[in-house]
Amino acid sequence: MTTRPDTPLLDTVHYPADLRQLDKSQLRQLSDELRAEMIDAVSVTGGHLGAGLGVVELTVAIHYVFDTPHDRLIWDVGHQCYPHKIITGRRDRIRTIRQGGGLSGFTKRAESEYDPFGAAHSSTSISAALGFAISRKLSDEPGRAIAVIGDGAMSAGMAYEAMNNAEAAGNRLIVILNDNDMSIAPPVGGLSNYLSRLVSSGAYLKTRGLAKKVIQKLPKGFENLARKAEEYTRGMVTGGTLFEELGFYYVGPVDGHDVEALVEVLENVRDAEDGPILIHAVTQKGKGYSYAEKAADKYHGVAKFDVVSGEQKKSAGGPPSYTGVYAKALIDEARRDEKICAITAAMPSGTGLDKFGAEFPNRSFDVGIAEQHAVTFAAGLAAQGHRPFCTIYSTFLQRAYDQVVHDVAIQNLPVRFAMDRAGLVGADGCTHAGSFDLAYLCTLPNMVVMAAADEAELVNMVHTMALHDAGPSAVRYPRGSGVGVPLPETPQKLEIGKGRIVKEGKTVALMSLGARLEECRKAAESLEAKGLSVTIADMRFAKPLDEDLIRKLLSTHEVAVTIEEAAVGGFGAHVLTMASDEGLTDAGAKIRTMRLPDRFQDQDAPDKQYEEAGLTAPHIVEMVLKALRRNDVGLEGARA
Repeated sequence: MTTRPDTPLLDTVHYPADLRQLDKSQLRQLSDELRAEMIDAVSVTGGHLGAGLGVVELTVAIHYVFDTPHDRLIWDVGHQCYPHKIITGRRDRIRTIRQGGGLSGFTKRAESEYDPFGAAHSSTSISAALGFAISRKLSDEPGRAIAVIGDGAMSAGMAYEAMNNAEAAGNRLIVILNDNDMSIAPPVGGLSNYLSRLVSSGAYLKTRGLAKKVIQKLPKGFENLARKAEEYTRGMVTGGTLFEELGFYYVGPVDGHDVEALVEVLENVRDAEDGPILIHAVTQKGKGYSYAEKAADKYHGVAKFDVVSGEQKKSAGGPPSYTGVYAKALIDEARRDEKICAITAAMPSGTGLDKFGAEFPNRSFDVGIAEQHAVTFAAGLAAQGHRPFCTIYSTFLQRAYDQVVHDVAIQNLPVRFAMDRAGLVGADGCTHAGSFDLAYLCTLPNMVVMAAADEAELVNMVHTMALHDAGPSAVRYPRGSGVGVPLPETPQKLEIGKGRIVKEGKTVALMSLGARLEECRKAAESLEAKGLSVTIADMRFAKPLDEDLIRKLLSTHEVAVTIEEAAVGGFGAHVLTMASDEGLTDAGAKIRTMRLPDRFQDQDAPDKQYEEAGLTAPHIVEMVLKALRRNDVGLEGARA
């Protein structure tokens, strides 16, 4: 393919088929242009930057060599997929990424045929790719499945479970290990690239295949000895013995930024009869953008930023974040109690535990992307008398639900769960929303579940959990800033299962759980302007319920509304169950529940997401008026 000298190559590449028309010698230029385009796009939108910058050459090489989308390319986690999206027909929308109505920040099946499998949580790619490969094999159809895994995803056991079962896929499965933190590989260079090309070459593989046939004629002991000798000889030179033991033919390490070397290795692997094959590519997170290369987290996730200066345009001032409040509260508790320790799963900065670890390095544990291990590890600590705070995003704790049930709740061990990012989370969308924790925790015997209405309540709840040794406990709190209430100088120990009355009234009871309390206050003002007397209760506990308070509110008010930032099956469902069991629905207040809708909500600004979910003050007003059969005033009237 020829282009005018002044025409950017990227302008000629709309889909991978266009890319394959280029000469190999042009791929370096294309990679540079693709990297520049990604930097410019993310500077406008914010989002995940470092991981995508590290796989630019890898993205180009994969699409150049393989027949995507017929060959299935699966990105692990998915936040490294921005370059992939740009060259698979979505460049014109890349500046909408993570915005309302725009592209997802992760791979998404509904978005493009080039995204065969959605991924936003880690370590799923090899399992999914194995499924694609075996499906093709069972249908006797051509085509390969390529899994790109890395950015910490190899710390999760699921990746190894998949590899242990991958042998049946044969050469239909190719795994590319994107090693971007040098945790496995030594420095690579020309010799390493040469060796990778050599051991993936057709000549080497044919010789190896012939040797296998000869060895099979030998007695069993000699066959095993010869196989081990070949594996370990290559392992001594190139590494990869672990992967060979799991049934993969190992190629690498190869320089993940040498696009022509990558293409040659991938072409060799594509045409190989051996398999499954693992290619070990060493990359640099943040590659090609100096500010990202120098950052401790390699600019993993960024706000909008200035490309020239690298300065991120974060809002200044305002209330502290819930994450920061939690971290400070836990540090204060740990200063008072040497038995307190903290555990996170590859999110020390995201959960605030980097600050805890700086002060208490011997009591802080980052176990990697291994939530199952984190929970059972915490259970072991608790069984020995320590007070572990297992600090994991709500969406990621889902990955360890069996451990929460079996290893913690059944044994009634006092593990403390701090669930950051509860509720809707904005730009990360439905894959990261903390929608389900109330539903999956409140069903468990022995569990105490709290939700913080504001940052002061969060401090009190951390203190309460630190002192609660009778069994497991959990607190949920949202992403973003608090509401600006003063933090208590001395934290208060809350009585387990007891809420509080924030405002006393007679006609309408608003039973709020968690961070919708401010919306309840606004709704109460609107309702009282219409002549309705309103009680606001901050229920604090989803489990155990404050049954005395609920009975009182249902027996003394005409309408009672539960409000929560969680899916159906949570706080409101348990209130309804209690009311039904005790006959409180027969002659008491009309009960209504407000929660997240029964669907997955796409990314948008959090305020817009809650508007869409129907959890704002005007929606609360409308719910009350409808329950009272005040149908003369609809939502628009309630907003007035």
